[in-house]
Amino acid sequence: MTLAIRPATAADLPLIAQFIRDLADYEKLAHEVRFDEAALGEKLFGPRPYAEVVIGEIDGAPQGFALFFHNFSTFEGRPGLYLEDLFVRPEARGSGLGKALLAHLATLCAIRDCARLEWSVLDWNSPAIGFYQSLGATLMDEWTVMRVDGEALARLADS
Repeated sequence: MTLAIRPATAADLPLIAQFIRDLADYEKLAHEVRFDEAALGEKLFGPRPYAEVVIGEIDGAPQGFALFFHNFSTFEGRPGLYLEDLFVRPEARGSGLGKALLAHLATLCAIRDCARLEWSVLDWNSPAIGFYQSLGATLMDEWTVMRVDGEALARLADS
């Protein structure tokens, strides 16, 4: 079995869209997926990409992906990577691909002089939490995620 991680290209857009839908199904959030595939492609591969994607392959077949972008730590004075989505197809779980994807991002952190790699995980997803902790990740219990979107975001922008 051969694991490989490669940068995604615009030709991978249908695959990325399917991985996002599959992840949403797993997270019981399919009802929240509302992206337009062409607009997603523009945001990922257009003149100003907002995020990057790597594809994880097993024996040449795409089996997972990671979508990430840079954030910045003012306390560290350095950038970080924020992992928005990580997904490995159920039949490929246990193959080491999830760890390989995270290790690839950790390598990018080192190359890009990033202070940290961060992500969120649903509190009910104990298999993922256990997996992440086995890699040295720590739960940030003292932090709570805040979000403004939809109508509230529009109202805030107009204020």
